[in-house]
Amino acid sequence: MNSPASSSVAPVSRKPWLPAPLSHPSILIGGLLVAAIVIAAILAPLLGTVDPTRIAPGMRLKPPSALAWFGTDLFGRDVYSRAVYGARSSILIGLCVATVALTAGVTIGLVTGYFRWVDAVVMRIMDGLMAIPTFLLAIALVSLTHAGIASVVAALTIPEIPRVVRLVRSVVLTVREEPFIEAAISVGTPTPKILVRHILPSAYAPLMVLGTYICASAILIEAGLSFLGTGLPPEIPSWGNMISEGRTFFQVAPRLVFLPSLFLALTVLGINLLGDGLRDTLDPRIAKRM
Repeated sequence: MNSPASSSVAPVSRKPWLPAPLSHPSILIGGLLVAAIVIAAILAPLLGTVDPTRIAPGMRLKPPSALAWFGTDLFGRDVYSRAVYGARSSILIGLCVATVALTAGVTIGLVTGYFRWVDAVVMRIMDGLMAIPTFLLAIALVSLTHAGIASVVAALTIPEIPRVVRLVRSVVLTVREEPFIEAAISVGTPTPKILVRHILPSAYAPLMVLGTYICASAILIEAGLSFLGTGLPPEIPSWGNMISEGRTFFQVAPRLVFLPSLFLALTVLGINLLGDGLRDTLDPRIAKRM
């Protein structure tokens, strides 16, 4: 006879093959899409591409072939190569805008939320910036400077900073009254240490989610600026530039618009899915319901 100890066998717990965050469908799908676009941008010279700026008048509007997989544009440039290299410009701008906006917004938000005398002045400035539509403000700022990646990044970063400031400020106003903050103040902890080590960690989760949305928004707005001719100069491969140049020949060569639009849609979709998954995973209320 089997002993009672042997008859009641404890179930074997199997570890998931992916960490908990990566097992979320949105994070997994979005991460794969973004990773594929980033890898394609980095390895562009190894993916059968040619010089995206090389003009060949004799190859104008050629159909897809073994030499040009998606044909050529009005100036004889390879459409496939320009779309792949355009990922570099878009992703670089998106990451730079998100990084600078988060860095500046976190710094201003911590100071604004912690010191009441700064709050009244700074938040009125932030409210004024948020009252101006992001796209119009970006057009105005780019028009005042020389067209280039640096000017586009600056123009897209300034409208995003107020959103980060308001988020961080709200977290600071909530955490500032907690007992552990009062205890840190009572023992003489320096203010910068209180802000960075005790208050800022409470904002990590919402900042990560907001950063993904800022990156996706920057990529979309940059494409819109380039489409209108106020973004990156024509010699720099950009999805917005390609769509703008190809719209004239859309009826005879829709591939000129289709490929850059597909890259743009997949990139923004992947980043948004990644942000949605991070929100569901990092928000304890949503994670508990799931």
